[in-house]
Amino acid sequence: MSALLLASASKHFRTPKFYYPVVPEYLCRKDEPGSRANGPLAVMSREEWIASSGLLEAAAAVGLLIPATRRVAADATTAMFTAFLAGHIDALRRAYGPDGTAAERRIHTVRLPLQVPLVLWSWSLRK
Repeated sequence: MSALLLASASKHFRTPKFYYPVVPEYLCRKDEPGSRANGPLAVMSREEWIASSGLLEAAAAVGLLIPATRRVAADATTAMFTAFLAGHIDALRRAYGPDGTAAERRIHTVRLPLQVPLVLWSWSLRK
């Protein structure tokens, strides 16, 4: 799990556009290009959300490697993957919307269910 999280964290900074579709618009500030959101959760730009989640994944990866922090890191990782479900659901909703493409539908239809084993795996690391 740590290796997977470190690889993903690294990808957040190498190719952040890969994660654009899974950052819900309602989280992005209104000053963000193309964003219409401005609710209470719209406190960062899309890039800032992606960088923040990359840092969280890196911290979780390190926490899972240290026996003294493994349980709390597993809890945090489980919560993080669970929170990420909202972005995957939103991406899937948009993929099946009027502007979605066949490729987006395929990608997000596969990506969403992959979160379930990640949540279960991270939860199992609490032991």
